[in-house]
Amino acid sequence: MAARFQALAPWLAALWWGSLTTLGALVAPLLFVHLPSPALAGGMAAKLFTAQTWLGTGCGLFLLLLSRSGQGQPTTGRLQSAMMFIMLGVLLALLSEFAVAPRIVSRDNLRLWHSVGSAMFALQWLCAGVTFWKMTRTQG
Repeated sequence: MAARFQALAPWLAALWWGSLTTLGALVAPLLFVHLPSPALAGGMAAKLFTAQTWLGTGCGLFLLLLSRSGQGQPTTGRLQSAMMFIMLGVLLALLSEFAVAPRIVSRDNLRLWHSVGSAMFALQWLCAGVTFWKMTRTQG
């Protein structure tokens, strides 16, 4: 049974990294191009980034649980090597949501907090990407 759940690990990593990539490189920019005002686009982007936070947090936490439950499984070693990146990615997602996003929404020093949020999003994208790479690389 544990081996069946272990097979989910690369898919979870792919979902996390792919959703960050799609939101950051495609969806959010298109909102600002096609919606009638930047305020409307920003409000919709904020909702999508919140959804992304929960998706990424869920994927990361499930990956951490899989690393604890599958002792002796081949995937477990790859999960163990990605542990730091998984934890950092989840932490970045939660900090972005609860520390940075409220400041952006309230327009408190918007340029600074938008830059901080963008940097944290990029770092989370890197963490998810490294996790995906570690989960899919072949041993040898």
